[in-house]
Parts: sequence; C-alpha cells; structure tokens
Amino acid sequence: MLLNRRNLIGVVAALTLGLGPVSLAYAETLLVGAYPANPPWENKLENGQFEGFEVDLVKEIGKRIGSDVEIQDLGFQALFSATVSGRIDLAISSITINNDRLQNQTFTQGYYDSDIALVAKKDTTLKTLEDMKGKTVGAISASVGEAWIKANTEKYGIKEYRGYDTQQNLILDVQSGRLDGAIGDIAGFQFAFTKMPDMGVVTAIPTGDKFGIMMKKGSPLLEKVNGAIDDIKKDGTMAALHKKWLGADAAADSSTNKILPIPQAQ
Repeated sequence: MLLNRRNLIGVVAALTLGLGPVSLAYAETLLVGAYPANPPWENKLENGQFEGFEVDLVKEIGKRIGSDVEIQDLGFQALFSATVSGRIDLAISSITINNDRLQNQTFTQGYYDSDIALVAKKDTTLKTLEDMKGKTVGAISASVGEAWIKANTEKYGIKEYRGYDTQQNLILDVQSGRLDGAIGDIAGFQFAFTKMPDMGVVTAIPTGDKFGIMMKKGSPLLEKVNGAIDDIKKDGTMAALHKKWLGADAAADSSTNKILPIPQAQ
C-alpha cells in the first residue's frame, strides 16, 4: 500500500507508542491536484470545497477502491510538475491525453471527447477561423488551446497570442475587448457563457482528443484507478455525470460510454 504524508504520521505515531505493526486497514488517501477555476470540470467554492464533473469522478473512484480523496488547489501548469515529483497522486482539470505528455506522464483511459473552440463576443467580426488574421487571441497557458494557436499562428495570420493562468481572466479579457477571441475547451466555455449572454462560440475545432486522469509515469495506482473507471462506465455512472454537469446525454460511441485501453506513448 502506498503511504502518503497522512498515513505516514499514523505509522510513526503507532510505532512510537509501542503499538507494533500498523494494520493495513488504514485508508489510503488519494492526493488529487486540481485547477480551481475550470467549471464544469472543477470549481473551488467560497467554503473551500471543490465541485464539478471530474471532482465527482475522483470521489467515485475513491469509493470504489476504498480510498479517501483530498483535493489540492494548483495552477494548471503546476499539475505537471506535481505529478512528476510525487506531490500528488492524480491530476484532474480537463487534461488532454497526447503523445508529448505520455512521454513523461501516465494517463488513465479517456472519458470525454474534447473538442476545442474559438469564442468571442457575439458582436464580433470573427465569424470563421480565417477571420483571426491580424487579431489577438488567448488561451490557458500550457493547454491544448495554446498548442493549437502556436501551431496555427502562421496559417491564420494571428497577430499576437497571450497566455492566461485562469479561464475567468481569459474570458473577461475577451468580453472587455482586450482580446479579439480565445481558444479552449468548448464545454468549459459553453458552461461559462450560460451566465454571459454577450459571449458565444464562433466555431468548434474538432481535435479527436480525450480527457484523462494524469499520474506520475509508472504510477502503481494506474491499474486500480483505470479499473474503477471501467466499472464507472459499465454501470452508467459516467454517463450520469455527463448528463449532470454538461446538460446532455453523451453519445453512445463516445469515450464517456466506451471502455478504452490505457493510452501508451508512441
């Protein structure tokens, strides 16, 4: 059994008191890193608690493998170093599985098909991707949106790219006119725009990507956590989370419903 800091304190205390070996009945605590402003996937409330699709998912995984779950507030970029260093066991935050990340990280199977989108104010002159010529666009730093912009700046004649630490600041800069548009996860934008009627999706950008739970490469938790995801898909719990947080049924052939292999680096 893996011992995190909380478990270790219990071991040391028991040995100090002369209680002998500690029972393996101690509940392992999964330390989960999450970006705190990423609804509907994760969102930190004023009381310090987290809610969201992936928050419910890791809590359900914890129940099924007999582990407590502790969620830590981390910036999106910090999630990558935190898994590599072992500071956290799992990372969630609509993290796209891709080959570059698989060189240094381990991922569970995907559970959400993640297209991205160009968004802007509804009165924008942006109507297509080609309209980004000469414009300033933004994305969350280290995200798939940022990678797409950098790969397509020359193709679409984008004048300037700006990276952001939070989706809230990214969207607010579009809304205020400091950015012409933004690119990122379409579901996250659509959720935010339910309270921002002057904002909208210009066009979706299909990627074929999927979100997964990220861990340290070679993590001994991978098979256990991935097996729990198998069961969560089989009994319809994953589909119910999709309906609850995204307001629509997942397609029958989507990664939300289909059991998939653990992704491997190419």
